[in-house]
Amino acid sequence: MHSFTYTQLPGRVVFGVGALEELPREIERLGAKRALVLSTPEQRAQAEDIARRLGSRAAGIFARAVMHVPIETAREARDEAKRVGADCAVTIGGGSTTGLGKAIALESELPILAVPTTYAGSEMTPIFGITEGGMKKTGRDPRVLPKTVIYDPALTLALPVGLSVTSGMNAVAHAAEGLYAQDANPIMSMLAEEGIRALARGLPRVVKSPQDLDARSDCLYGAWLCGAVLGAVGMALHHKLCHVLGGTWNLPHAETHTIVLPHAIAYNALAAAEAMKRIARAIEAPNAAQGLYDLEQSLGAPLALKDIGMPAGELDRAADLACAAPYWNPRPIERAAIRKLLDDAYFGRRPA
Repeated sequence: MHSFTYTQLPGRVVFGVGALEELPREIERLGAKRALVLSTPEQRAQAEDIARRLGSRAAGIFARAVMHVPIETAREARDEAKRVGADCAVTIGGGSTTGLGKAIALESELPILAVPTTYAGSEMTPIFGITEGGMKKTGRDPRVLPKTVIYDPALTLALPVGLSVTSGMNAVAHAAEGLYAQDANPIMSMLAEEGIRALARGLPRVVKSPQDLDARSDCLYGAWLCGAVLGAVGMALHHKLCHVLGGTWNLPHAETHTIVLPHAIAYNALAAAEAMKRIARAIEAPNAAQGLYDLEQSLGAPLALKDIGMPAGELDRAADLACAAPYWNPRPIERAAIRKLLDDAYFGRRPA
């Protein structure tokens, strides 16, 4: 076995159907008294339900979270937290809302309690991202890691099938890249493979029967593990490409990850053979990249960047941005190969 360093991230997880009932006690456990509830505009009703459950512990609702956390929205939320005297934030939703909570915590150190309703996984990481001037900047800071995460599979029953699929594949991407990360270790690799397996097992059942609570539980369990991988080890080419595409052209986050994933895996296939074996084994396919593409196709997921708003004339610029400040990657970043990868992803070709 190779030498490795493993750092356990702090945090508390409450998992199970009905786990949302524990939220008031979890806030009390942190010693907090006034919670600002965060959500997207579309999930305001869920935010209001959270506020009702909290009663006098609810300081207010900020339901303006959006994709990629624009700096302007982050500042508005920070100002609102100060105005209402909040001593913690409760995020209800997916990565956009969790990201907004992190943006508040980054400056105020307000503790976050996350209640995920998607499979994004951001709630398990100390990673933050803020978009300013059309560029998404990411970083790591322990202050933004949620203190408590409440996983209630019942809250994902209303997640539309299409978003369930792309959110789930976004989670798979976290684990897949964790398998060949520069600082990969046996513990995270074990979690990564199990997380991919749980999602590959659960997503087809969710597509077939969206109200299947066991399938939803498998997916949420898988998302938790994949998010833990994202939080503990570094990412590589796939995430760099998605940060460039999403932050620069405001492409939908989960859909972008879904489309790019098979192509980024194909790019790294020869340089990360052991990771490819684990991915293929988890999804029960002979080839990791092609198996991921086929899984997405079977789930009805988007397969082409051209279908989610990427301008055809911007692929050269995307390649330049991806190569300008690349993340560490097992295969060297080659501009011509990256440009071809983006072309394949743009048209939705099956990896060769």
